[in-house]
Amino acid sequence: MAVWLSFWFRLAHPLHPNFISAGSWILISSLFIGLPLYAYTGQYKGLTRYVGSAAFYPLAGRNGLLVLLLAGIGVMLRLPMPPRSSWILLWLLLTGFTGAVRFALRDMLLNLRSTQHKQQLRVAIYGAGQAGAQLAAALRLAGNHRIVAFLDDNPAYWSRSINGVAIQPPQKLMEMEDSIDQALLAIPSLPRSERRRIVEGLQSLGIPVLQVPSVDDLTSGRARIDALRPIAIEDLLGRDEVPADPQLLGPGIRDAVVFVTGAGGSIGSELCRQILGLFPARLILLESSEPALYAIEQELCLSLPDGVALQAVLGSATNPQLLQRLFDEQAVELVFHAAAYKHVPLVEANPLAGLANNVGSTDQVCRAAVASGVRKVVLISTDKAVRPTNVMGASKRLAELVVQAHSAESTSTCLSMVRFGNVLGSSGSVVPLFRRQIAAGGPITLTHPEIIRYFMTIPEATTLVIQASVLAQGGDVFLLDMGEPVRIKALAEQMVRLSGLSLRDAAYPDGDIEIVCTGLRPGEKLYEELLIDAESQPTAHPLIYRAMERSLPPHELWPKLDALNRAFAAQDVEAALKVSAELVPEWRRAKP
Repeated sequence: MAVWLSFWFRLAHPLHPNFISAGSWILISSLFIGLPLYAYTGQYKGLTRYVGSAAFYPLAGRNGLLVLLLAGIGVMLRLPMPPRSSWILLWLLLTGFTGAVRFALRDMLLNLRSTQHKQQLRVAIYGAGQAGAQLAAALRLAGNHRIVAFLDDNPAYWSRSINGVAIQPPQKLMEMEDSIDQALLAIPSLPRSERRRIVEGLQSLGIPVLQVPSVDDLTSGRARIDALRPIAIEDLLGRDEVPADPQLLGPGIRDAVVFVTGAGGSIGSELCRQILGLFPARLILLESSEPALYAIEQELCLSLPDGVALQAVLGSATNPQLLQRLFDEQAVELVFHAAAYKHVPLVEANPLAGLANNVGSTDQVCRAAVASGVRKVVLISTDKAVRPTNVMGASKRLAELVVQAHSAESTSTCLSMVRFGNVLGSSGSVVPLFRRQIAAGGPITLTHPEIIRYFMTIPEATTLVIQASVLAQGGDVFLLDMGEPVRIKALAEQMVRLSGLSLRDAAYPDGDIEIVCTGLRPGEKLYEELLIDAESQPTAHPLIYRAMERSLPPHELWPKLDALNRAFAAQDVEAALKVSAELVPEWRRAKP
């Protein structure tokens, strides 16, 4: 066909005499030379159903070589020759026809495979960029999905198409909701606020939403573009990421000996990960839980930079001898004190253990640090320390007072604290609890329908803690901007919808998951706050504020602390709580 058309196009006659004389030998020779040439150069080795545009260029090269061989044979054997331009036409037609046949076979095989999947999911891909196009190609090869439309917010894409599938504005989705089984979010780098807006719009239509992996997972090779996963609530909560200030991230840590207590906990382990990336001379992990210490040590060893030493210490931050020895022997320069008991109901039921650990460990860390000449100590505090209503919050407020008192006495060690709210994914977060309850079929237990909380991701909170340590001047109480508060009932409802399930209530008695309110637990607040009685002041970082909170002079605090320690030794719960209430007068202690 290509030989005949090359003569026809060039000579403007379908059966020109030149075709009879020259075309006959070219046609026969192209079969006898072309087929072995194709076989030898790998034309038939590629899997047809996966052939792509990259296969077209070798094909053009093979056909060019074939045309050159035919022309060479004609010259050497003095055979009748076609016009020179016919050779170019022959090359173009050969390449076009063979390529078209190959791609047509590919499409036929893919369509045949798709018809074998009788229950193809009808999907709309949200995002007509590179990720969306790659996802469409991967789904087409898999054959389990039928792409109904692309959706994109960019008007420049509207009325255009990708592989024959139209790109439409998201508003069109309302007209297509009955013909779509799933929406696939294919914008890996989407800011959290935009992701939240898109997902809420899709959920309002009752369309299940899946998303492609994150940019980090894709670029690192941990996930493929078609490894679709449900939208996690962590992807929606919180604000858009604020880049770290390079001038605040690194000073004081690079080439320093850094010590982290509670290194196996939610905040402590993330502190260790980020500190390791800032190249300290040595990172010392202190953790009382053997499994937690083993897990974080094994993880950090896999990414340990050259020249950085890692030391895992199994022990308690309440052990003064251990702390003093480590600080002296290792010449520790910076301490992040993250060790604490933080579960409100458990500490409420075990007040002596909570107070002894949270207050006692802070006092021992500060004393050992001052005695050893440690340059900086940073306490990780909580918003529950503000006008506490539970023992855990009161213990953390006491820990803050201890840090402030040691700071007032010390001239060489800079002691400060960072106070923030709930972090997503921590062991005490409601998110894992709700997730387990949904997986079990419900119900979701909620203490109060109006309870609200602030949320921040663990990496963001940790990055801000490290930056706040650079801003510390001594006795500082740093507050982190936690963003907008979240109503926990709305959070639970959204998690149910993200799981592809429906809410069961009086209006929808046949729903999947019920939300049950159990009443506020002892010491639980409806809302949290970050300030006691001070005005916050801005710092060099837009999300970090400084508050000079009320403190107790050391000569007033130390006798009370001695009385508290005597209560611990005597296991006198009432005496310990009485002293704590005297030190934290704003504590609204729950009635027994």
